[in-house]
Amino acid sequence: MEVVIAPAGELARLAADAVEGLLRAKPERVLGLATGSSPLAVYDELARRHQEGLSFARVRAFMLDEYVGLAADHPERYRNVIEREFASRVDFAPGAVQGPDGLAQDLPAACAAYEASIAEAGGVDLQLLGIGTDGHIAFNEPGSSLASRTRIKTLTKQTREDNARFFGGSVEQVPRHCLTQGLATIMSARHLVLLASGRAKAEAVHQLVEGPVSAMWPATIMQLHPHATVLVDDAAASRLQLADYYRQTYADKPDWQGL
Repeated sequence: MEVVIAPAGELARLAADAVEGLLRAKPERVLGLATGSSPLAVYDELARRHQEGLSFARVRAFMLDEYVGLAADHPERYRNVIEREFASRVDFAPGAVQGPDGLAQDLPAACAAYEASIAEAGGVDLQLLGIGTDGHIAFNEPGSSLASRTRIKTLTKQTREDNARFFGGSVEQVPRHCLTQGLATIMSARHLVLLASGRAKAEAVHQLVEGPVSAMWPATIMQLHPHATVLVDDAAASRLQLADYYRQTYADKPDWQGL
C-alpha cells in the first residue's frame, strides 16, 4: 500500500493523473466511480482535463453502490449524483456508466446481474474510493464479510447521520438500505485509489493503513491488495504513526514511477 500525504488541493490532481495515465495508455478502460464528498474534486479535475482533450468515449464505468427505494428522479439517488457531478460533464457513450438498481423488484437478482456485468466488462481497472468515519468503503459497514460480493446492506446509524447533510440535515430522509459492491468485488479491481481529507477521517485512515485487517474496519482489507494507493491530507493523516516515513518515501519516489 502506498500512502501519499499532500495538501488537500493536490489529492484530486494525483488521482486524476492516475486516471489520465490509464486512458492515455489504453482508451478502453473500466473505471470504478464513488460518490460522497471525497471524489468530487477528482471529477472536477477530470472534467477540466476533458475540456483539454481527455476522452472517456471508450470507457466503461461502474458505480460502487446505490440507495434502495429512492425515486428515479431523486437528486440524491447515486445514479443521478454521478450523472450530475461527472458523467454529464464528459463524453461517456450512452449506457457506459452502470450502477446497481436500487428500484429493482428482485434486489438479490439485481445484485447478481451487477456482479455479472462487471465480470463481463473484464473487471475494473481503477477504482476510486472514499472512506467513512467508521472505516466503511462503499456501503460495507463494520462487520461486513471480507469475502462479500454485491448485495443488500442495512446502513448503520453513524453512516445515516454522516449522510444526512445530503438530505437537508434530516437523518430520517436517508434510506435505511442500499445495494453495494462487496469487499471482494472491490478487491478485484486492479488499482484502488482512496482519498480522505479532514480530521474526522483520521482514525479511519489510521486503522486502514496501520491497524489489523478486520471486518470491524472494513477498509483494512486494502492492506492485502497488490496495488492500493491512499491519498490523504495532513488532517486525515494526523493519527498515522509512520506519517514521516510516508512523506519521505513519497518525496524520494522516482519521477518515472506513477501511482
